[in-house]
Amino acid sequence: MAGLGKRMRPHTLTIPKPLIPVAGKPIVERLVDNIVKVVSEKIDKIAFITGHFGDEVEKSLVDIAAKYGASGKIYYQEEALGTAHAVLCAKPALEGKVIIAFADTLFDADFSLDENNDATIWVHHVDDPTSFGVVKTDEKGYVTGFFEKPKTFVSNQAIIGIYYFQSGENLKNELQYLIDNNIVKSNEYQITDALENMKSKGLRFATDKVKEWLDCGNKDATVFTNQRILDLSKNEKLIDPTAVITNSTIIEPCYIGKNVTVEDSVVGPYVSIGNNTNVKRCLINNSIIQSMSKLRFAVLNNAMIGNHVDLSGRVIDASIGDYSTVKQNA
Repeated sequence: MAGLGKRMRPHTLTIPKPLIPVAGKPIVERLVDNIVKVVSEKIDKIAFITGHFGDEVEKSLVDIAAKYGASGKIYYQEEALGTAHAVLCAKPALEGKVIIAFADTLFDADFSLDENNDATIWVHHVDDPTSFGVVKTDEKGYVTGFFEKPKTFVSNQAIIGIYYFQSGENLKNELQYLIDNNIVKSNEYQITDALENMKSKGLRFATDKVKEWLDCGNKDATVFTNQRILDLSKNEKLIDPTAVITNSTIIEPCYIGKNVTVEDSVVGPYVSIGNNTNVKRCLINNSIIQSMSKLRFAVLNNAMIGNHVDLSGRVIDASIGDYSTVKQNA
């Protein structure tokens, strides 16, 4: 999670993209939860590879690890030198059984990981594979080739950015080999080159197919992911009992956090409102509103509003970062 998150600005100017909340939880916490559900053994260590976002962000990440009974450790990627380089920044963590996950993706799966495999790659069927890294497999589901954004059709099994390795040490050695021999593509060290080297040496990659792959790469994709997570969570209790809802209609599914007040408004469907936010005389659907914000006379659809935002007046499709003030005639 060391990227700058440029496609998610202004929201990523203050925190890394994976800490942006979706349906009330940070993206990275939901990702950890997804992974915990498909592995049989307890996860004991979580390494977060990030940029320098300060002590508060790092504490949030370590706290997420602690929720799952794991110890959290922060590692830094000082330069954007590719996925293989990023993973190798957490070199001390690459021991024993390891799962690598790129933290701007979520998934829905109904499989249990077979930890006896040498390695496993999570994949998802896509209609247009030309924008993705894909794998080709044999009749038993083992990978026979890796292809990056193929111009001609070879496979529609897209790599979603989550990998399991029975030996973290083996992965570490292959990543180090790329660095030591300056094996780069477009001036970056790519993890797929390490995977190809491992396969050529006899390591067998199995595949597991996820039912749904959800992207959090930009504002529109994240708002859609919020919608899907709310759909998948609609049997859970999503409205905190401390929320005060007065003369308003809530069209579920919606997530409403602690100490939220909603007055004279229609909210939903597919709205998430963070803690301590106040909403008055608004019409809001299919949007993410973060914490400590104040909204008046707003009409929002497909919007993403940050923390500590003061917004009044009609705004439809908006992306407003933290500590912003927007005032229009109601």
